[in-house]
Order: sequence, then structure tokens, then C-alpha cells
Amino acid sequence: MSRILVADDEAAIRKVVRDALEKAGHDVETAIDGDEAAILFEGGDFDLVVTDLNMPRLDGLELVRRVRQRSAVPILVLTVRQEEREKVRLLDAGADDYVTKPFGVSELVARVRALLRRVDGQAEPSAVSRFGNVEVDHEARTVRRKGRLIHLTPTEFSLLTLLVSKPGGVWTHKQLLAAVWGSTAGVSGDKLRVHMGTLRRKLEPDPNRPRWIRTEPWVGYRFSPEG
Repeated sequence: MSRILVADDEAAIRKVVRDALEKAGHDVETAIDGDEAAILFEGGDFDLVVTDLNMPRLDGLELVRRVRQRSAVPILVLTVRQEEREKVRLLDAGADDYVTKPFGVSELVARVRALLRRVDGQAEPSAVSRFGNVEVDHEARTVRRKGRLIHLTPTEFSLLTLLVSKPGGVWTHKQLLAAVWGSTAGVSGDKLRVHMGTLRRKLEPDPNRPRWIRTEPWVGYRFSPEG
């Protein structure tokens, strides 16, 4: 059983999220805004935080920053569809993923499960990642599709390694540029899109309808290992 903190100023949303997570077997504590959530987090031992973005007194972005100052616990943010720029800011500030309102209960529970599973898997990272008919050997730096060796450039392999390190999670453009090129200065988003397009052509069954390397519009990319 995981202990989860849920922060949302709408009582109806708090109830829906709490009921869904408790039904999934989690212990849930709720907060009416970011300020109360920050106080509860300081005094509790939580495995995951679910927070709304727009809240009075202390919003979701500031709550993410405060949690990140003292913990690496996974953070899932609830946002509305129009807040694309805020999604990027949240992810860059340390949030792990987001769910867009209105959301389905099954999607919410699945995202929570993926975040908790990712944390559990960090204790003993595997040297080999597999998704579909693709096998990535991180130590040998090789990639095979249907058993056939696929040549990736060093940049493509670095991007792929980052993506598969966070299954189900989102990487923003800024995060990927900084991690692979060392800085966002002088590196355009077009360059990143070109490399992602090449990766898809080499690994995806249909590059025009990617199963694994998915675009999050205006935000970045999400790796979906289950396709």
C-alpha cells in the first residue's frame, strides 16, 4: 500500500481522486489547497503527490517546487487542456507527469501506478530495456529490432536511453536538449524533432503513427513502452 497526498481546491475532484485511489488499494490524505498540502507533506511520509495546478494561497507550481526542495517523491499534476505552457513549467520544475482535465479515472490510476512502478524499479536498473520487438542494451550500447542490429548515432542513442529511463513519463524539449547537448543555448527545437523523427523511422512499425515515442503537443515527448 502506498501513501498518497492529493491537493485540489474542488471538493468533487478531491472525492473522485480519493475514491479511485483508495479503491486501487492506496492510503490517501487530501488537502484543500497547496498551502495545506505543503504542511501535510512536511509532517507526513508520502510515496506520491497528486496536485491540481490552479489553487488558492499556494498553486500547484509552487507546491511542486517546495516538495522538490526536500524530496524526490513522484508528483502528478492535474491541469486543464489550455495550460500547455504551464505543463512545461511544471515538468521543468520537477513534476513527473500530468493528467489533463477532464480525465478518466482509469487513466489517473494508470498514471499513478506507472509512477510508483518507476520508483520501485530504480533500485536495480536493468542493463536491457525491451518494448515491442525492440531490445536496448545500455551497457553494450546496442539496439536490436526483431533481433536485427539497428545502427543509432550517439545522439539518437542518448535520446532513446533518456526516454526509456522514464517509462510512461514526459520529457520536455528543454529537459532533453539540456541532457543530450548539455545546454539549450544554440540548439533549436527543430534539431530535436529531426532526431526524434529518425528514431521513429528506425524503431517504429509506422513512424507516422508512433506507438512508443509519442509527441506531447507543445510540451515534449512521452515514451509509452506498452504501445
